[in-house]
Amino acid sequence: MRKEKTPGRIGRCISAAGTTLIVMVVLLCSLLVLPKVFGYQMYHVLSGSMEPEMPVGSLIYVRAGQPEDVKEQEIIAFYGSAEDTGIITHRVVKNNIVSGAFRTKGDANEKEDPLPVPYESYIGRVAVTIPGMGKVLTIMTSLYGKIAAVSVVLLGVVLNLAGSGREKKNEKR
Repeated sequence: MRKEKTPGRIGRCISAAGTTLIVMVVLLCSLLVLPKVFGYQMYHVLSGSMEPEMPVGSLIYVRAGQPEDVKEQEIIAFYGSAEDTGIITHRVVKNNIVSGAFRTKGDANEKEDPLPVPYESYIGRVAVTIPGMGKVLTIMTSLYGKIAAVSVVLLGVVLNLAGSGREKKNEKR
């Protein structure tokens, strides 16, 4: 009887489960890190003013640019007011280059926003919307989310090691 150093079916399954956990965490983290490398900011949609285009809980990627280049019907992100650091995402109804301000409206709102949005409040255009992922962003960037991500990666490593350490007994005749 001779021991072969290849993992059996159970070992391969355990190892695959570990690899899957690690890959899932890496993919989630890449959604949070890679866009920043390419100049995108991420935000979590908290209100329904842009539904159904941007449902509550969506993750949005915003790219900065020149406010003069924004076209009507594009969705932009901007600061609500000088006192309020809240970020609003609404559709551009009119871009008044002469006055340096946008007229905006939420898709779900009946009327345009009461005040024009000055170019100084402009953050950028919404480039990508991923429904439901905003909640994941909020959780992943919290202290508990980071602890959970590290724990899942460690569990994946342990499963990988445990799976590759299992040996299959084969008889050599």
